[in-house]
Amino acid sequence: MPDCTNDIWKVLSTARSIRRYSGDPVDDETLDRCLEAATWAPNGANGQLWRFIVLSGPQQRAAVAQAAQMALATIEGIYGMSRPAADDNSRIARNNRATYELHDRAGEYTSVLFTAYKNEFASEFLQGGSIYPAIQNFYLAARAQGLGACLTSWASYGGERILREAVGVPEGWFLAGHVVVGWPRGRHGPVRRRPIGDVVFRDRWDPERADITYGRGARPSPGEKSSAH
Repeated sequence: MPDCTNDIWKVLSTARSIRRYSGDPVDDETLDRCLEAATWAPNGANGQLWRFIVLSGPQQRAAVAQAAQMALATIEGIYGMSRPAADDNSRIARNNRATYELHDRAGEYTSVLFTAYKNEFASEFLQGGSIYPAIQNFYLAARAQGLGACLTSWASYGGERILREAVGVPEGWFLAGHVVVGWPRGRHGPVRRRPIGDVVFRDRWDPERADITYGRGARPSPGEKSSAH
């Protein structure tokens, strides 16, 4: 049964990036609840200068698959990733195995492309404040209903043109994000994040803790067990 919950704290603390899916289709009613949650997000002047495109048709899924492979070729170099050996059951190997599976099977899944209108008076970075809360709302609503979701970089690394052309997004709109969604093969679990003592400053900048090499590698919260996703 899907791991559904109305506990907002459980949603927030267990909304892991899910990269392995059962292959069962996501019904329209469940997906629409996620999309409606996205429309509830805060945005500048309530302009709602966003459009969400569900990618479920054959042509669109083929474009997603192509964009995923282009992204994989790039991130392998950035993160030094390689396909793990079959007998490697380390946490890194399990995570990498899930990442490769997500990219290899990208064309099998439903996903959503989030776009935002380009205002002349603000940068895309600034306008992100009016679209990224919508992506987060979608992501959390998916978790609440027992779905898995993963925010991808496939609209970058050369994949933007592929997705833009497959969907017909005009140049006046920028591709803000792309989320794969489906029923997880496996389970949700506690997120692995640094404790707030590592990342929260009080009144003054802390040069030591601002060093990005400080405490590198997220540590599980007390009582959290490590598990692959």
